[in-house]
Amino acid sequence: MTDMKTIAELDRASVLHPFTQLKDFATGRMGDPTIVTGGQGVRIQDATGRSYIDGFAGLYCVNIGYGRTEVAEAIARQAYKLAYYHSYAAHTTEELAILSGRLVKMAPGKPSKVFYGLSGSDANETQAKLVWYYNNLRGQPKKKKIISRERGYHGCSVVSGSMTGMSFYHDHMDLPFPGILHTGSPHHYWGAEAGETEEAFSKRRAAELEQLILREGPETVGGFIGEPVLGTGGITPPPAGYWQEIQAVLRRYDVLLIADEVICGFGRTGADFGCTLYGIEPDLVTVAKGLTSGYMPLSGVIVGEKVYGVMEDAADRIGAFSHGYTYSGHPIAAAAANAVLDIVEKERLSERARVVGAHFQKQLKERFAQMEIVGEVRGVGLLGAIEFVADRHSKRRFDPQQKVGARISKAARDRGLIARAMPHGDILGFAPPLVVSEAEIDEMVDLAYQATKQVMDELARQPA
Repeated sequence: MTDMKTIAELDRASVLHPFTQLKDFATGRMGDPTIVTGGQGVRIQDATGRSYIDGFAGLYCVNIGYGRTEVAEAIARQAYKLAYYHSYAAHTTEELAILSGRLVKMAPGKPSKVFYGLSGSDANETQAKLVWYYNNLRGQPKKKKIISRERGYHGCSVVSGSMTGMSFYHDHMDLPFPGILHTGSPHHYWGAEAGETEEAFSKRRAAELEQLILREGPETVGGFIGEPVLGTGGITPPPAGYWQEIQAVLRRYDVLLIADEVICGFGRTGADFGCTLYGIEPDLVTVAKGLTSGYMPLSGVIVGEKVYGVMEDAADRIGAFSHGYTYSGHPIAAAAANAVLDIVEKERLSERARVVGAHFQKQLKERFAQMEIVGEVRGVGLLGAIEFVADRHSKRRFDPQQKVGARISKAARDRGLIARAMPHGDILGFAPPLVVSEAEIDEMVDLAYQATKQVMDELARQPA
């Protein structure tokens, strides 16, 4: 067995880690990398033998939990049978056809076909191309702009990174790409005017979207992309009436609706899809993460009948659909996805997320809502967030230099809980595997509470 000190040194010398302060890592200021060696259920283990509750399911991925041998066996069977073949020029495999049929059957809206990639980022890159392709094919060559939302997250590639509505994803990267616009975040706590109800706030956000479309020219706006529940932007469920108001505007100006279900899909909100929960009728749907529970890289673009019909009707005129990746529809990834969806269906994980999620939301509110540094406790299903503020009455934020959210996240990790310090605020985020039990929820919430109390005590000792 390789010595773990050697692994740490090799990693530091050779891996370019995402979202890592490079100088701190290279010089050892942030310590050694965490070498994850195993996992079972909702827990992972590191090379020191320490166990953690993974309160974030990797990166919202591992819905079925760690160590599911059913998926490992499905991957192995397919690897022995056929490790790889492409899906160009109408080639397919048994697992790919089966997976596509079940996705079309279960997806929201009026689904027709599924296109495959490897990540949510590349899937949303495909979505942009489909918006442009669709409007070119139907004689609307100017209708290309895509509207996203502030605090929305849609990936890190060139166009998907531009759709992401957080500036630090753009800084020093020459983003956003031209033709990508942003409208207001659907966060009532921070965005509402004094005394404004959720319904009134939703109407105002929809009116702002309409004004943006009119200002740009409806003939130039082709698509709108949104997560049913904001994820990385703060784990923020939509305010009452929001999606109904937004969809009315999009229909009025013939703008395609792309539902980014990368986080919400396959049960996390307590429904099969966030669209189902919030009455969203998308033209295009993006899926990844929970599709394979992270056991293999796979993403999907579920193309609705309206868009696909235009594409097929134009085929005799323009020829082949000229888009695809070497690994589109990879047979091992498709086999993993089918095994994961079998578990999701057999163990009724959407319903489990609804029931256990109700307990989770109740526990979060009971333990945190009245704490003097907590501004908002929010969530749905097995998504949750606690937002910390210096003054809950005036909503005054902490000085960013205090790094309150990051400190609470570290204090939780020191106690054996992985909960994410979310960007753009002092926010502690949760997205545990959907197999989590109520007892594990209680343990997770208690560890987070202890970590918060520790940092509160530290803050109280600091000079004013």
